[in-house]
Amino acid sequence: MNIQQIHNLFLKCSSISIDTRNIQPNSFFVAIKGDRFDANIFAKEAIGKGASFVMIDNPDFYIDERTILVNNCLFSLQELANFHRNYLKLPIIAITGSNGKTTTKELIQAVLSKKYNTTATVGNLNNHIGVPLTLLSFSSETEIGIVEMGANHKKEIEFLCNIAQPDFGYITNFGKAHLEGFGGVEGVIQGKSEMYDFLLGNEKVIFVNVDDSIQVEKTRKGKIFSFGTKNDNANINITEINANPFVSVRFQNIIINSKLIGLYNANNINVALTIGSYFEVPVVDIKEAIEGYTPENNRSQLINKNSNEIILDAYNANPSSMNVALINFFQLKNASKIVVLGDMFELGEDSFAEHKGVVNMFESEFDCSAFFIGKYFFQNKIAQNNLHFFESFESFIDYFKNLHPENSIILIKGSRGMALERVLEFI
Repeated sequence: MNIQQIHNLFLKCSSISIDTRNIQPNSFFVAIKGDRFDANIFAKEAIGKGASFVMIDNPDFYIDERTILVNNCLFSLQELANFHRNYLKLPIIAITGSNGKTTTKELIQAVLSKKYNTTATVGNLNNHIGVPLTLLSFSSETEIGIVEMGANHKKEIEFLCNIAQPDFGYITNFGKAHLEGFGGVEGVIQGKSEMYDFLLGNEKVIFVNVDDSIQVEKTRKGKIFSFGTKNDNANINITEINANPFVSVRFQNIIINSKLIGLYNANNINVALTIGSYFEVPVVDIKEAIEGYTPENNRSQLINKNSNEIILDAYNANPSSMNVALINFFQLKNASKIVVLGDMFELGEDSFAEHKGVVNMFESEFDCSAFFIGKYFFQNKIAQNNLHFFESFESFIDYFKNLHPENSIILIKGSRGMALERVLEFI
């Protein structure tokens, strides 16, 4: 069976799934092998739960004419997604970067949805499996698709671009994320810039923050639509940015007040209004969309609990995002501040130095009670009365649960694996 024949069967289905735990009736099930299991064994279960077709790559699990046998399910999923993308021929916007991808994607979707039927990556399904699933969630009713792309090593963004073939692209920033896989900051820049290489080579449109010198240099020969706060020659000029604690921006003499905390979210807002302007969404609708967006999933959430204000930013962390989050936090006007920080992962040989750099900021710049959790921070333990180090979350909680902070503003930030949202129940 060739890819067109498979696609014809896919079009008869209402959804696609790789997990029988959330399968829907009339879905198209693909048996993707994991590190610890062979998903082919779930094909019969998928049919039993209502799947119309199942794609497998092990003939031992063939059921009947509803079974599609291929050589490799992952490869076929990616090939099917690329075929579907070309079949629909809709404009696709791709988003990548070290920090802020998901928030940026959600803001762009909120803005464009004011005028277009827009479908975007759900959650952070942004890898070699998630991107194909996102593309296959687009339908003939989708007018604009938004695809988030993540990467932790070189050539991954190039690979994802070749599947999705975006018409537009934006890179949020180049930061110290996944240093282990990329081999350092220069590797991060090269890896993320693979999106620029694709867009430049295919004469597609690149959205550029002209306040970022790397973005400007990398896109000098491209078709760009730009925004900035320091350059009157940008296509979109944001004239004012404030944050205390929520970010507000001024555009065309209209003030847009967001529910996002921290100046580091300003560019996420700015590119959303830029892309909205490019696609001719009325300014009043752009304002309404941004002001109506509420962050979730532990991303820069402001939570009031008892007498405390909590900034929960526990979805992820790397040295770049940690630095800007701390700088923003200490600019807030509040007398009593508490910081709870968890380890940053995937930093490789830079891990010790990067965690030490964060601790050093509290020695020289920041004065408050700070709690550092995890083995990497613990390796950089120093003797200072207001700084507390714990090798595990459990040892931290044993200490912290007896403190009962009051009338404080508390920042909680760490890598996803630290699951620091657990701290909330003890405040």
